[in-house]
Amino acid sequence: MASGNAIRGSRIGSSRGGEPERGTPAPRTWVTFWCENRHETTRGFAQDDDVDIPELWDCPRCGLPAGTDRDNPPQAQKVAPFKTHLAYVKERRTDADGEALLDEALEALRARRDG
Repeated sequence: MASGNAIRGSRIGSSRGGEPERGTPAPRTWVTFWCENRHETTRGFAQDDDVDIPELWDCPRCGLPAGTDRDNPPQAQKVAPFKTHLAYVKERRTDADGEALLDEALEALRARRDG
């Protein structure tokens, strides 16, 4: 069994007491994001001219996009189902085109077999 005088979950330099050695943290701008499920997420961004605050943030609870407007959160994007190669071919070709290609391929096979 461990001794009773150990401080659990801490290490040297992990507390705010070490700040004078490392310097003070950069000033932050706190931005709150809301998703379609009304989850609230607050993130801090550095107050710097080079830092762009994003318009959307992924909700850590449900994964939906979250925005800064509480009353009008962004809608989840519709995900298209997986399409097979055959589905894409059927979009480009009609049944008549398919029949014509099949007849052409069968004629080529018959010509090779008989020739």
